[in-house]
Amino acid sequence: MYFKSFFDEQLAHMSYLIGCQRTGEAIVIDPARNIQPYFDVAKKEGFNISAATETHIHADYLSGARELAHHHGAKLYVSDEGDKDWKYQYVDQYEHELLTEASTFKIGNIHFDVIHTPGHTPESISFLLTDKGGGANEPMGIFTGDFLFIGDVGRPDLLEKAAGVAGTSESGARQMFESLRKVEKLSDFLQVWPAHGAGSACGKSLGAVPMSTLGYEKKFNWAFQIKEEEKFIEELLAGQPEPPKYFAQMKKLNKTGPELLRKEETSKVSLSEAANAVIVDTRPAKEFAAGHAEGTINIPYNKSFTNWAGWLLSYDHDIVLIAEQDQLTDIKKSLQSIGLDQVTGYVVPTELSSDLEKYKDIPASKAKELMEDEDYFVIDVRNQSEWDSGHIPGAHHLMLGTLTDNLDEIPKDKKIIAHCQSGARSAIGTSLLLKNGFKDVLNLEGGFSAWEKEGLPVKKD
Repeated sequence: MYFKSFFDEQLAHMSYLIGCQRTGEAIVIDPARNIQPYFDVAKKEGFNISAATETHIHADYLSGARELAHHHGAKLYVSDEGDKDWKYQYVDQYEHELLTEASTFKIGNIHFDVIHTPGHTPESISFLLTDKGGGANEPMGIFTGDFLFIGDVGRPDLLEKAAGVAGTSESGARQMFESLRKVEKLSDFLQVWPAHGAGSACGKSLGAVPMSTLGYEKKFNWAFQIKEEEKFIEELLAGQPEPPKYFAQMKKLNKTGPELLRKEETSKVSLSEAANAVIVDTRPAKEFAAGHAEGTINIPYNKSFTNWAGWLLSYDHDIVLIAEQDQLTDIKKSLQSIGLDQVTGYVVPTELSSDLEKYKDIPASKAKELMEDEDYFVIDVRNQSEWDSGHIPGAHHLMLGTLTDNLDEIPKDKKIIAHCQSGARSAIGTSLLLKNGFKDVLNLEGGFSAWEKEGLPVKKD
């Protein structure tokens, strides 16, 4: 058996290529939309990718399953669990097999047994892998999708918070409790292969280790330790992070079928030609602060780029990027991974005019001094859990992802100091405020961490 994992740092997404070395067949599990890395490996190792499968209808990225089926004839193995609202609606176009509890399928001499593990979503399934070609008669490991992570379990509140299905958070938590009871009966030596690692918004405390064993998780994962159902539900639902806005769109598109990717060249344009598009400056925040085109949004191209692009960019507007040409392909792939396909042009930073807008970063001590002036309005753009653990007295909580939805809460006659935990998110927030007409904005350098480090006052509600 051949086993290869793939990790997308920006989405904290894990996918897997499993191949039978005797027959040359291979399957991709929970594929990303960019399927080229799988074929690069398959070609090198001599495999034909004949199948693809998913543990559930994903909410945080666009699946590559349809790309594999449409362009390469891969057979799709997808869940038929859950109610009618969460069935795949596009798979009839391709060779496929619907899976339920106790279904089995094989790729060459590698056998997969299906377990229905709802909780994160109603249709969620896990796959037990047995390498019968290697002589095994017991499973080696389990692909758990977003059901079981290293050190955590999947959040059950996304259908309610992101997709608007009322009342599903608690029912999902109860299903998660039962799914854990089912899986904890399995052998301790099973390797656990999840679909996400630390940094994903699909759970609240995912581990950074890429794999574990079921025995280790039974012993140290908090979710296995709580045997009383009501207490488990309370703990699971408490403190879940805000789901990014784009999650609802991903769930919908992965159910109905993502658009097939088109190979299109992105043309260099001028800012005047981009007047009807959202202009995203992907340079580091320090460069943007030192000089940027008025009306542009700064989302630096780093490991948080895809998340904030999903939070802040609309699927209904064209996008023009300010980016170095050698980064353009990677940036477009990052946007395409969450369905933001509408990049219509790019501007190289060296072609920005000399007449640029700027903003300043200020240290915590200076922010404290300015806050004594009633003319200043302090905005904390961190998550709810960060705010609850401690915040600057007098600050106003407007989480970055929803900042532009709440601009009417910001007085027009005040000067603004924006901050987050380290200064990175508030730099994005500062660009949003400038774009929306708040021209006297300062960013707290080092954020709340710098404020605490200097021993300045902290309030807890």
